[in-house]
Amino acid sequence: MQLPAGPAALAAPLLALPVALGVSAVTALESPAGSGVFGGAGGSGPCRSCSGPDPTAAPRRWPWPRSLLLLGLASLLILTGGVGLVHDPLFCVLVVFSFVSAVDLLIALEEDGLISGFAELYVREGDPHLRTAHGLLTCYWDGTVHYGLCLAMAAAAGLRKSYRGLGLFWLGSLLMSAVVFLLGNLIGKYSPELSPAFLLNLPYLLLLTWAGLRLFQQPRALPSLSPEKIAEEQRKPLHQRPRDLLLILILILTAAFTFFRGMVVLDCPADSCFDYTYLHEPYLRDPVGYPKVQMLLYLFYLLPFLLLAVYGLAVPGCSWLPDWSLVFAGAVAQAQFAHLGSSLHSRTPFPYQTPEEVLWSFLLSNVLYALGPQLLALRCLRAPAFFEPAASPGLARAKKCQ
Repeated sequence: MQLPAGPAALAAPLLALPVALGVSAVTALESPAGSGVFGGAGGSGPCRSCSGPDPTAAPRRWPWPRSLLLLGLASLLILTGGVGLVHDPLFCVLVVFSFVSAVDLLIALEEDGLISGFAELYVREGDPHLRTAHGLLTCYWDGTVHYGLCLAMAAAAGLRKSYRGLGLFWLGSLLMSAVVFLLGNLIGKYSPELSPAFLLNLPYLLLLTWAGLRLFQQPRALPSLSPEKIAEEQRKPLHQRPRDLLLILILILTAAFTFFRGMVVLDCPADSCFDYTYLHEPYLRDPVGYPKVQMLLYLFYLLPFLLLAVYGLAVPGCSWLPDWSLVFAGAVAQAQFAHLGSSLHSRTPFPYQTPEEVLWSFLLSNVLYALGPQLLALRCLRAPAFFEPAASPGLARAKKCQ
């Protein structure tokens, strides 16, 4: 039996969630205590370090049922023709990450009490990060948005269509999630509980880096624009482009807010910084470390990009901007979802939750903050002529004469 290219490509990512459920259920049957997804050995995004095996526990049996489940998935791919999709090495990476996203969704649902017995031991004895508000929001994002992006990219790969834009957004989102997790665990209050298993995050990051390089090496879909149209668009001064002018203003305000919050987490002695961290956004003081890492990443990486983006909107021919706007749009979307949700979540200790008096101003400022990079990416996708490299006059005349 051979399925068409599209359904065959979607077979593995769609089966990631039921396979993860099956693995967890079979594992729970193998052990009376329930050993969770992969027996508590990690598998939720980057390797969440575990607290180690119990020396008093009975020897673990070889997980034959789990192996059979994974073997069944591989057999289904062969029977449906999905194995033929390995012409694109990134497809295999998407299958792996879709399974990771499914595991993260199970952990989030387990933490919220919507399901039980699938990741019980891992949630109870694994990395404490999963019991924080940030960990819960990150798992939900990974299990929904990242999973949906994996499905969309797998379908495009099966149809041999370009998924470069989706891939760059996915790359930025996943990188931000992983880096905040790793650095937050290293500097936060849970750092003493790290184990050598934490080093298993390195292969995860290497795989993600390799996937990012492959995405950037994919050919970009060039718009069907004539050299005359590109030249006409690039000759327009800034005052004749009111949308770009408004977007530049939004990016400048976003950059200013980025710098201010960076100073806040760096313990700036100014009264405005002190008032902000205690009266408006006390979550920045949470000792888990994730909000501080988030603001520092904004300060040292997002802020320079925002200033470069302002330059790219003012000066024509910045062909690098469309790609990197997608990467940063994904990164900021994921980061703001986790940060905003964690600030309001009941699992955040009460002294670090957002006060009711400033709730609406907090929501408005953070939603608008996330909106800026999304508008920039949309601008680059909808009207790319301004960012195309200007064709030389000789080349333009040659094309016109053809």
